[in-house]
Amino acid sequence: MDRDSIIRYLVAIVLAAYIIVASYFMYFSYSVYELRPRMAAVEQREKALEDQQAELNKKVHSRLTEFKQTLTTEVGTTKQEVTLRTAELEAQQKAAAAKLAAAQTQQGKQLAAVSGEVGSVKNDVGAAKADIQKTQTELAATSAKLARATGDLGLQSGLIAHNASELEELKHKGDRDYYDFSLQKNTRSRVANVSLVLKKVDPKKSTFTLNVLADDKTIEKKDRTISEPLQFYTGADHVLYELVVFTADKNRVTGYLSTPKNATPPATAETTTAR
Repeated sequence: MDRDSIIRYLVAIVLAAYIIVASYFMYFSYSVYELRPRMAAVEQREKALEDQQAELNKKVHSRLTEFKQTLTTEVGTTKQEVTLRTAELEAQQKAAAAKLAAAQTQQGKQLAAVSGEVGSVKNDVGAAKADIQKTQTELAATSAKLARATGDLGLQSGLIAHNASELEELKHKGDRDYYDFSLQKNTRSRVANVSLVLKKVDPKKSTFTLNVLADDKTIEKKDRTISEPLQFYTGADHVLYELVVFTADKNRVTGYLSTPKNATPPATAETTTAR
C-alpha cells in the first residue's frame, strides 16, 4: 500500500467519523412527540456514540501505527516527512475528537432541556388536576344550592333553580329541557308549546296568579309563591310540565318552564296582549 493510499484511507476514516457526528446532530434536530422515549433514545444514542468513538480511536491508532511502520521502512522517506504526516494525522484525530466532544456537550444540553420539559409537563398536569378538583368542588357546591320540592299537584319535583345562574346549571345537567321566560301582566307569551298569561302579581307578598293555556284549555295557577313548582300535564302523551317563577316585580315575573327531555321542540316566542 503506497503512502497516498494510506493517507486517503485515513482521511476516509476521519470523514466517516465526521459523518457519524453529523448524523448524530441530525438525529437530535427533530421533535419527538413523547418526552420519555426521547430521553431513552438519546441515552442509547450516546452509548452507541461512545462505542463508535472507542472503535474509531482503536482503528485510528492501528492505522497510525501501521502508517508509522510503513513510512519508516519505505525507501527514500525521511524522518521529517514521517513526523509531518504523523502530526497531520494526529491533528485530524484531535479535530474529530473535538467535534465529538462538542456533540456530546450539545447532547447534554438537549438532555437537560428534555428533563426540563418533563418537569414542566408534570407541573402542568398537577395544575390541571388542581383545576379539575376546583371545578368539581364548585359544581358540587352549586348542586347543593339546587333544592327539591313538592309541586302544587303533590308530586315530587326535580331540582329547582332560584335564579338565572342556577337555571344554567340545570340546563347543563341535561336531565330535562328548560325554557326561561319573562312575563308581562295581561300579556300572552308563548313558551315551548304552551302559552302563559300573568294575571296578577304582588311583589311584597311574593305571590302571583297566572294562566297556562295548553291543549285548548286554561289552567289557572292562583296565588302562587316564588320558587314554588307549578305542575300540569299536557300533550298526547300526557307528560308532566313544571314551571317556576323566581322573581316578581310590579307587573312582571321571570322564571322557567321545565319539560321532559325532547318532549317538544322549542317554538318561536309569541307575545300578544290578552283580552
